[in-house]
Amino acid sequence: MTNTRTGDRRKRYLIFFGLGIMIFALALPLLALIPQGGQLPPPNAEAHQELVAEVVTSTDRAELVGDSPTRGNPDAELVLLKFSDFQCGFCARAAGPMAGFMDEHTEDVLYVYKHLPLTQIHPEAMPAARASWAAQQQGQFWAYHDALFVNQARLGSDLYEEIAQDLGLDIEQFERDRTSAAARDAVNQDVQLTRQLRLNSTPTYVLNDLLVPGNAPVEFFEDVVVRVKEQSGS
Repeated sequence: MTNTRTGDRRKRYLIFFGLGIMIFALALPLLALIPQGGQLPPPNAEAHQELVAEVVTSTDRAELVGDSPTRGNPDAELVLLKFSDFQCGFCARAAGPMAGFMDEHTEDVLYVYKHLPLTQIHPEAMPAARASWAAQQQGQFWAYHDALFVNQARLGSDLYEEIAQDLGLDIEQFERDRTSAAARDAVNQDVQLTRQLRLNSTPTYVLNDLLVPGNAPVEFFEDVVVRVKEQSGS
């Protein structure tokens, strides 16, 4: 995220670095690490954090967000990327608390959904991701996202069409979109980013340039918002 505030933002987030590293270290035994493209994460949390910070700070914010689904304030100082898999049970459990967090902080945070389908263990992860992309083309990503997680045990083509019908989507367009090369390319673009960041577990968050594992409590994000507001005087 290259802009005139990069230096100040990086200094500000030094106060969260230690907490982020501690949470990440605690998370390692709890989250499955799945090699993506033959790449494993760096050997320790500190090295992984440095790699993530380097990638994020060298990438323009608009490019990093891209055409991904978002919630919140496009101009917020805090940008929270969530890397997720629709067949991941941890992701389903995290979705509700994060939705509640965003309901309370629509002006403070830009929340960005990024696809990380762990296809080696989740056969429906990629089809579900493409179906959600198709729903996004008709402005219904978040409702579709919620329905996929609520019905996670039923993932499959019948469910994808059922949710689309329930949301009143144009079914012909939906089916065309979810099986299109554009859907494949959109998901693969996110996957390429995860390879740059060497992310191998879901959910995983990147808060500005801070790597945060998926089992970080919502209170951690609340604390970040509070501290940023205090420092900015808002």
